[in-house]
Amino acid sequence: METVIGVFSSRERAALAVRELLVGKVPQESIVFLTRSETEDKPAEKGPGTTFGELVGLGAGMSAGVVAATLLAVPGTGEVVALGVGAASLLGLVGAGIGAAVSTAAPDDSGATQVASDEKNSEEATFFREVLQAGRSLIVVRTEWQETARVASTILDRLGLGIRGRTPQRMQTAIRQIGDVAIVDVSGRITLGQENFTLGETVRELVEKGNKKILLNLHDVGYVDSSGLGELVRICATVRNQGGQLTLVNPSERVSDLLQITKLSKVFDIEADEATAIQALIRLQKPQAPSMISGTKGPLSSHTATPEPR
Repeated sequence: METVIGVFSSRERAALAVRELLVGKVPQESIVFLTRSETEDKPAEKGPGTTFGELVGLGAGMSAGVVAATLLAVPGTGEVVALGVGAASLLGLVGAGIGAAVSTAAPDDSGATQVASDEKNSEEATFFREVLQAGRSLIVVRTEWQETARVASTILDRLGLGIRGRTPQRMQTAIRQIGDVAIVDVSGRITLGQENFTLGETVRELVEKGNKKILLNLHDVGYVDSSGLGELVRICATVRNQGGQLTLVNPSERVSDLLQITKLSKVFDIEADEATAIQALIRLQKPQAPSMISGTKGPLSSHTATPEPR
């Protein structure tokens, strides 16, 4: 299964991408469009395709099998405008899709449909919710067909917040071990096709061998496309769901910029260098002392290699 992720600063741009995906014959059931409802109230983002009503029209133009835009009240995130069959499950909410969630829950006073949190929410859903919390819009395309993924990746790379330009060097990986920490040195590009498959298989094999602490050294990675973003999210979610920890180490300037502008820097664990990353994993392993104020353990925080641009 290929996962392609487009991150957008405005709903208008994301709605345009949905239209282009449909023109490009990307199956409607493969597309999920998510955006926080608050974004439509920003004057700077007003324009064609930005209002909830217009998104309802966009969804209604799809076939009967694809649900039109609706409001989901997502715990911890707020109201989310969702378009597509798999939106609710993608956010880790109860129900196989929006239709199931809407049919079993009544709208609240604001008109948003309240859906309960699934106790078994995936780590992947956490990624998507936190990017929405950061004020971005998301389009996620999931497909078994590589040609469909290629078309989607081309559109989302052009219209989304990706970094333009490519590196001709194909991806290569090398594995090192320091104590119980597995380090994967990645070079070249992380893009649709063999690169994604190779990286995913490398990490999967490490997890199957019992590795719980994995570092991805991205210093020599020159380019990550929308499919590569999807693969990084999937890999990290897989490791976390197996009780492990994955950290991105020393990302190149281009990759660091990409993570910053897409707000994915908020949801990945990122460290500036290998030694700091290893020490962070050691600290995570140690029991935390109870808080003197609340008597509870504090939450784990993500580490970012560079400050958020103002």
